[in-house]
Amino acid sequence: MLAKALKPRVRKIGGSIGVILPKEAVSRLGIHDGESLFLIEGPPGTDRVTTNSSELVMKLKKVENIIGRYHNTIRRLAN
Repeated sequence: MLAKALKPRVRKIGGSIGVILPKEAVSRLGIHDGESLFLIEGPPGTDRVTTNSSELVMKLKKVENIIGRYHNTIRRLAN
């Protein structure tokens, strides 16, 4: 099954930039005015928007675990 692409619009709102979500996106995300959204980075072109910060926290814990186990390797690769 192919994913449906929704097209949010980016607009200047005062001194900021806002993202205007289509009604269908608002309904699918189950969000209301004033709620927070989280942008989760993935490989290029695969970032995701979610209303649930627990997914972000879980991913950060995995990253911390990997860094802890491979800190010497990561340090060498960074040089």
